[in-house]
Amino acid sequence: MNRINYQKELDRILENLKGENRRPSLLLHSCCAPCSSYCLEYLSQYFNITVFYYNPNITEEEEYRHRAAEQSRLTAEFDSVSFEEGPYNREAFFAAAQGLEDVPEGGARCARCFALRLEETAQKAAAEGYDYFTTTLSISPLKDAEKLNAIGQRMAEKYGSVWLPSDFKKRNGYKRSVELSARYGLYRQDYCGCVYSKREAELRRERREDENGKKE
Repeated sequence: MNRINYQKELDRILENLKGENRRPSLLLHSCCAPCSSYCLEYLSQYFNITVFYYNPNITEEEEYRHRAAEQSRLTAEFDSVSFEEGPYNREAFFAAAQGLEDVPEGGARCARCFALRLEETAQKAAAEGYDYFTTTLSISPLKDAEKLNAIGQRMAEKYGSVWLPSDFKKRNGYKRSVELSARYGLYRQDYCGCVYSKREAELRRERREDENGKKE
């Protein structure tokens, strides 16, 4: 079965918008400032954007506050872009992850986390009359765009909002986000956010240190 090219789907929508000569509103769920950087550079050409920072998966409050502040700081660099922080409800994430604590990153626990964040975004988009909603999450080389788009579309149908398809890692989107992060001096974390991904990142660092020690 052929996979959908979500970048081409987005291209088609953007081309239609240019023909209509209008700037619709977009509620952009963002996981962090670095991932949003390319998305904002790209999408602000076509939309009036509200960055929606909703990430209850970040289970250390200091880390959460740091990332939220970086997102707010970056948002101020763009015209036609505003920032809104969602509720910080760690219990919602732990409830979603229950029973999947030991599943490796990228599996069913992550899918539930995506659904949690996109459901909140879809509800908000519908309630406040946004023309579209989407997420920055697909920019990561570690995130499955097909899975994210399927969840986003499901939430759009559930709440009567309109999902904007995307695969922001295409066309060197991730590479560009690294460049923009350096330009704006953004804090770049080495794990997704939750306590489980942090644990995996720590184990990876320990393995690298052990391997380097053996080589020496």
